[in-house]
Amino acid sequence: MRITKRTLVYSFIITLTFFLLFTLDLPYYIYKPGHADSLENMVEIENGYQGKGDLHLVTVSGGQATPIQYILAKFMNYNEIVPIEEARPEGMTDNEYMRHQLMLMENSQQSSTVVAYRAAGKKYSIEYNGIYIIGVVENMPADEVLEPGDRITHVDGKQMKEANEMVEYVQMKKDGDKIELDIDRNGKQMKKTIKVESFADQEEKVGIGIQLVTDQEVVVDPPVHIKSGNIGGPSAGLMFSLEIYNRLTEEDITKGYHIAGTGEIDFDGNVLRIGGIDKKVVAAHREGIEIFFAPNEKGNKESNYQVAKKTAEQIGTKMKIVPIDTFDDALAYLNQLEPK
Repeated sequence: MRITKRTLVYSFIITLTFFLLFTLDLPYYIYKPGHADSLENMVEIENGYQGKGDLHLVTVSGGQATPIQYILAKFMNYNEIVPIEEARPEGMTDNEYMRHQLMLMENSQQSSTVVAYRAAGKKYSIEYNGIYIIGVVENMPADEVLEPGDRITHVDGKQMKEANEMVEYVQMKKDGDKIELDIDRNGKQMKKTIKVESFADQEEKVGIGIQLVTDQEVVVDPPVHIKSGNIGGPSAGLMFSLEIYNRLTEEDITKGYHIAGTGEIDFDGNVLRIGGIDKKVVAAHREGIEIFFAPNEKGNKESNYQVAKKTAEQIGTKMKIVPIDTFDDALAYLNQLEPK
């Protein structure tokens, strides 16, 4: 069969079209249900106890859209398409954003550990090493002055132990004020003076344009090791705290059930709102989860719990959706369960 020039052109166009459909990055991000991963192999405590059931963290899958993914997401339930600038803070690179998410996960594991060890009556302590910069916003005062990886120890001569402490201090300043930072950059000590500016989209709010996390270390006895791989973000906090507590105590709180849930947890054991709750309910249902904990937000009518409950009704799952405000709420619910 003779291959004509027209046939070659058509073949090239078709090949190029398919290539672009599957590889071209669009300025959109797609969120969809991820997985419900067992915590059994993620948490290690020497001589820790094992449960008959299991506890799971739940993830949302996400990534920048290609044309074919964008088209498919338009027709698939519980797929959410958002502009890329809504998924990743403006001025933050992919690597900085991933580092940010992993640092949030690390901080979440630390608060989970403290909550669990305190509840189990085990020894723990917290060592503060300053504030760690994980991102610098373009065109803000800190741009080209500070760098990701810098550690802030003092602001205007005042020692800063936690990120929130610095944020609250800067928020008391006015547009045009200056602050002096003591910085540790790879072991080198330096001082930086930076002007405080109003944010373009929030004129009543001021800052210097950095993303922060508290650089701290939790020391516990017995030691705990958590391996979460490339899973980022703070939303697994509640489930990590329950898993660690279950390893530290002889009584099995799982009672033989498959249990999942979501919610950031602070050092006081409060369970906080997270994103993508509908997608997490779908992911948990697909994995055969029987009980799902959702942040109740003290009864807010638009809480994670309300969205989770509605999603469960829409997909017809038999999974029990349980509203949770604190770690103690979750523990009390599990303690009253009859063994499976």
